[in-house]
Amino acid sequence: MSVVSESYEDRTVTESASAESPASVAPDQWWKDAVFYQIYPRSFSDASGDGVGDIDGIIDRLGYLELLGIDALWLSPVMRSPMADHGYDVSDPRDVDPLFGGIDALDRLIGQTHSRGIKVTMDLVPNHTSDQHPWFVEALASAPGSPARERYIFRDGKGPDGDEPPNNWPSIFGGPAWKRVTEADGSPGQWYLHIFAPEQPDLNWDNPEVFDDLEKTLRFWLERGVDGFRIDVAHGMEKPADLPDMDISGVTLLENSDDDPRFNNPGVHEIHRKIRAVMDDYPDAMTVGELWVDDNDRFAEYIRPDELHLGFNFRLVKTAFDAEAIETAITESLAAVANVGGTPTWTLSNHDVDREVTRYSEEPGDADPTTAANRLGLARARAMILVELALPGVAFIYNGAELGLPNVDLPDEALQDPTWERSGHTERGRDGCRVPLPWEGEAPPFEFSTNPHTWLPIPAVWESITAEKQLEDLDSTFSLYRAAIEMRKTRTEFAGDKVEWYGAPEGCLAFRRDVGKLVCALNTTDAPVPLPPGEVILSSTPLTEDGQLPANSAAWLV
Repeated sequence: MSVVSESYEDRTVTESASAESPASVAPDQWWKDAVFYQIYPRSFSDASGDGVGDIDGIIDRLGYLELLGIDALWLSPVMRSPMADHGYDVSDPRDVDPLFGGIDALDRLIGQTHSRGIKVTMDLVPNHTSDQHPWFVEALASAPGSPARERYIFRDGKGPDGDEPPNNWPSIFGGPAWKRVTEADGSPGQWYLHIFAPEQPDLNWDNPEVFDDLEKTLRFWLERGVDGFRIDVAHGMEKPADLPDMDISGVTLLENSDDDPRFNNPGVHEIHRKIRAVMDDYPDAMTVGELWVDDNDRFAEYIRPDELHLGFNFRLVKTAFDAEAIETAITESLAAVANVGGTPTWTLSNHDVDREVTRYSEEPGDADPTTAANRLGLARARAMILVELALPGVAFIYNGAELGLPNVDLPDEALQDPTWERSGHTERGRDGCRVPLPWEGEAPPFEFSTNPHTWLPIPAVWESITAEKQLEDLDSTFSLYRAAIEMRKTRTEFAGDKVEWYGAPEGCLAFRRDVGKLVCALNTTDAPVPLPPGEVILSSTPLTEDGQLPANSAAWLV
C-alpha cells in the first residue's frame, strides 16, 4: 500500500550517530546494533518451584526468546547475595546465589544460549558490596583507620560525641546515607557511607585493592564465557575527597541530578579506563553503563573510546508521549554520542521505572489490561517500540514489555523494595514493575511457577495477556515485537547511522534512516493523520479504511 501526503516535507536535517548498518558491523562489534532483552531473574520463570524465578527457568524459556528474535540477554544480578536489594547487595561477586541455581546453572545457560546464537551479559555491581561481604565483616571487626576499613568509606561523626553523620547526604532509598557502627569494645563508633540501603556500603575506589578485586571478577566471568556486563551505577563509585554537604532542597528518592556530589565525579572516568583496559583483552565482549546523566557533554565522556562501549540513555524513558518531546529526546540522544563516535542506545523501560504501558496510560498502577486507560497506554507503547527499533544503535527490551504488561498496584503487605521501608511507607518503590511474567493457563501463577505463592503476586486479570495466548495471536503485542525485530535484523532499509527528519503534521513526527531509507512515522494526536510517502510494511495499529495513521500509533514505510 502506498500513501502519499503533502503534509510531510523533507527537512533535510541530519543527526549523526555511529551505529553501523547490520551488514557492516564487525564480529567483535556484535553489540553495535543488537537487541538486548533484560531478564529480571526473580520474575522471569521459576523451575525450582519456590516461587522465585531462577536460571533453570530461563533455560526452559530459551525457545520463547529465540522466537522473539533477540540477540543478547542482560541478566539482572544473580551473584551471591543476602537479597536486601534483590541481588544488588553482593556478598560474593564470583559466585551465583543458590536461590538462582548456583554457578553450574549459569554455565548451562551460557552454553545453551550460545548454541542458539544468543549472547549473555550480566549485571556488575561495583559501587558497593553487601554488608555481609567478607571485606565489610572484617571492616566492622577492625579499628578505625585500619586497612580493612580503608576499603570502604568510614568517617568520624560530627558533633562533640560524633553522633551526627559526617555530612548531610541522603540515601537514594530514603533516610540518611550514613550508618553508625558499634566498635568492637561496644562503644558508638564511626559512620560508613551507603548511597543506597544500609546493607550496601559504598566502596572506596581510591584504594587500589578495590579495583584489583574487580579485575579478578571481570576476568572470572569473561573466562566462563560471559559476553559483557551492564555496570550498575556507572556514574557513581568515585566520591569527592572532602565529602561536602549538598543542597538537598530538590532531592527526590531514586533520582539524582548531574551536579549531585554523590554521583558523576570526574575521578570515575579513570575507573572506567581501567575497566576498559581489562575488557580489551576480550575483544568480543562489551560493557554498558547505567548513566543517569542528562548533559550531553558529560554523558559523552563515559563512552569515549577508552571507557564504556555503551552508555544507557534514559531520555525516552523520561519523555511523555508527545511528538515534539520525543523528537527532542531522540535528537539529544544522538547528539550525546556523535562527538565521541559512540553508539546510541534506546530503551523504554527497565526494573527501576514504571512500565511503558502504565506511564503512557496516565493512570498508573491499574493491572487490568482491559481498562480504557491501559488500552490507551498499550496503544502508545506499541507505537513507541516501532520508534525505538527504527533508530540506529542498540535497543534494550525489559522482560514483559513484549507482552504489554502494565505496572501492578500491589498491596502494602506484598511490597519488598527497600525504598518502601526506608521512606517510612511514603514511596512504594519499584515492585510494581517487577511482578512475575504470566506464561500460560487461566489463573495465577500462570505457569511462572508450580508454587501459587510467588515472590510478588501475579494479578488474575492478566489471564488475557499470557505469553501462550499472545503467541497464537498475530495481532498481539508479542507478535508485533517479533515482526519488528525480524524486520530490523533482515531488511536492508534499516541500514545507516543517521536519521533525517521530515516536517510532519502537528502532533506527529517522521524520520528516515539515511542509507536504507526506512521511514518511521508517529502520531501522538487523538485523530488519524495522513502518512508520509511509501509502502507500509508494519504498523502498531491497523490503518484506517482510507489508509491514514490512527491516533496513538506508528508505522514503518519503505
